[in-house]
Amino acid sequence: MKVIAIGGGTGLSTILRGLKNKGLELTAIVAVTDEGGSSGKIRQELNVPPPGDVRNNIIALARDESLMSRLFSYRFSTNGSLSQHSVGNIILAALTMMTGSFAKAVRHACDILAIEGKVLPVCEQLIRLVAFYSDGSVVVGETEISKKVDARIVSVRLDKKVQALEEVIREISQADAVLLGPGSLYTSVITNLLVEGVAESICDNKKAKKIYIANIMTQPGETIGFSLEDHVSEIEKYLKTELDYVVANNTLPPKDVLLSYAKQCAEPVLPRGHVDKRYLFYDLLEITYEPSDPRPKARHNPVITAKILTNLLGERSFSEK
Repeated sequence: MKVIAIGGGTGLSTILRGLKNKGLELTAIVAVTDEGGSSGKIRQELNVPPPGDVRNNIIALARDESLMSRLFSYRFSTNGSLSQHSVGNIILAALTMMTGSFAKAVRHACDILAIEGKVLPVCEQLIRLVAFYSDGSVVVGETEISKKVDARIVSVRLDKKVQALEEVIREISQADAVLLGPGSLYTSVITNLLVEGVAESICDNKKAKKIYIANIMTQPGETIGFSLEDHVSEIEKYLKTELDYVVANNTLPPKDVLLSYAKQCAEPVLPRGHVDKRYLFYDLLEITYEPSDPRPKARHNPVITAKILTNLLGERSFSEK
């Protein structure tokens, strides 16, 4: 089964970690509009696409015990100019400048780590996300979008027209299933659908089942107050077709985790009312703690989520052909 997974950073890499040993032909299509942290600095200084999300997903498909995958993950913690840069980001930037192509750099990095599957940037151009809000304001760039919490996003677009990589279009056209999310609704998932050729290719591939893996929590700056149906509606708005399935979490995080998220005005993604049979609910929740951030995180359990997705692909999607 040829499966395409579309998204950005943490959410997409979580899904890939769970699926990589399931006998699927996996291709990750990754957003390139990130402007924060190490990626943002590299983008600004070297004028190359941000490597961070791509790096995360290459590592997710690498062998867990690989020394090279650990090297790509290593982040400097000095007081100098390398502080908070990851080795993988620097290697991808160097390969881009050596080859003159971000796509070639990603292919070389995938070869170095001998990953199970493919990782493709959605395009090679430097692009930015532009958000239009209910209060009439317009905000440019992911970093600034994440800071605005006093109005709701009405629509998004890219700052320029760009075409998806030919390989991205080819992979989508041959897919048996397309997975969207989890991840930041606009800045990780929908940003890919704004690149010319992506949504069109998904719509044109009639055999491919289109599955949205919904976020567990809403996100400040993007989806405050969004219900599960709101998330789905926005995905379908930019996809320009209906989803076949929506895989959603049905378990509330512990009270201390909910309180931690509430301080950021974030809450569980829940249905507003009765939903149709496309919506499939499971206990997907895993609470994680990261060294760089003491706050607990409500994430998708990669093993459980992968099991549900493979069952869905095997029992539903392909039995309907």
